[in-house]
Amino acid sequence: MNDIFEEWNTYASKRKLKPRDINLEDIERNSKLKIVSITGIRRAGKSSILMLLQQKLAKNSKTAYINLEDSRIKDNKDVLDNILKWFGDSGFLLLDEIISVNDWEGWLARNHEMLKGNLNFIASSSRKSLILPKKPLRGRMLAYEFYPLSFKEFLEFKNIQLEKTTVGIGKIERALEEYIIYGGFPEAVLLEDYTDKIKLLNSYFKDIIGLDVSEISKENINVVEMFGKYVIEASYFSASKCLNYFKTLGYKIGKQSILNLEKYAQIGYLFFFIQIFSKNIKDRNQYPRKAYLGDTGFMNAISGKKDMGRLYENVVLLELKRRLNQNHEINYWKNFEGIECDFIIREGLSIKNAIQVVYDVAGKTKQREIKGIMACLKEFNLKEGLIITKDYEAEEKIQGKKLKYVPLWKWLLGKSKFL
Repeated sequence: MNDIFEEWNTYASKRKLKPRDINLEDIERNSKLKIVSITGIRRAGKSSILMLLQQKLAKNSKTAYINLEDSRIKDNKDVLDNILKWFGDSGFLLLDEIISVNDWEGWLARNHEMLKGNLNFIASSSRKSLILPKKPLRGRMLAYEFYPLSFKEFLEFKNIQLEKTTVGIGKIERALEEYIIYGGFPEAVLLEDYTDKIKLLNSYFKDIIGLDVSEISKENINVVEMFGKYVIEASYFSASKCLNYFKTLGYKIGKQSILNLEKYAQIGYLFFFIQIFSKNIKDRNQYPRKAYLGDTGFMNAISGKKDMGRLYENVVLLELKRRLNQNHEINYWKNFEGIECDFIIREGLSIKNAIQVVYDVAGKTKQREIKGIMACLKEFNLKEGLIITKDYEAEEKIQGKKLKYVPLWKWLLGKSKFL
């Protein structure tokens, strides 16, 4: 078994990888205090981050990388103890897909406690359950959630430079369209042929359905796949409507099973379900959730659709998740008249920002979007709001409120958390 550990560590040390927009020094520093966990959707590049860390840390410290999904070792109940015997009790141990092995929670808790200050653990998983641990690990972990490439990273992977000329902006806008339609999975981004991108995204979707939703929900894989296709088609999600959809197709499934699929699809980062903002817990649970994809490329790859309005909104949601810290929550807002604002950012019950996303601001669409964000700004006594657009840029003041219009590409490449 030691040969397998050596094999993975050697592979990681020699792998040539593109850098990612993540602070490796920050992860190194925090791993000396707590167990660092890196989670995110499968194939987003978590293994690459661990390998980049291995290459960096190994220059000054004893370091090893091991992929625990390796079929040769993952079913061995003593694999983690065997790694410790092989590696020793000091340095940095990087354990990829740790939750695929036996007693990972108890093992991490025990060894972090006994070897604290000497052996530092950095672990990854494609399931959010790594950062929602049971009692032994609570308070011992520091989480980093990881997503497919940001637009800034996408441009770096494609070697596209930002030039603030008419031609340069045109190039950025074309790159943005590709990024939105085919998503940000690193391997898909590097493929040149669009048909190959679609094939790869289809295989990713099936892997996530099988390994990160069906396996943990114990639901039939065909049922999970139908659920996934339903969510991709639906702007809003409710268990009752989804249940009716299954009934029309002749599937026998209960409402609790639908709710479980919603839960596990989020744990596997396949989808995000954003609740309406309400101080009433019952309202938050009963109102439909807005459904977003873990990567925008899945819409075109699975459904064949390119709904740019939804995709723009989805890109913004993913970018907000990259930028915001754990103290912030994202909701949508709607009043009793049905007037809606796409995103509100809050800390507790305190609303910090309101964001509206609109692909085309022409004619009546602009007035509708203004009406939605203005109602939201008044409701929460905010002084200004952001409207993210395709290519319209301006500022205007309406009834004492400032509205800032910013093209999506410019917002994605900006440094501000919100505006």
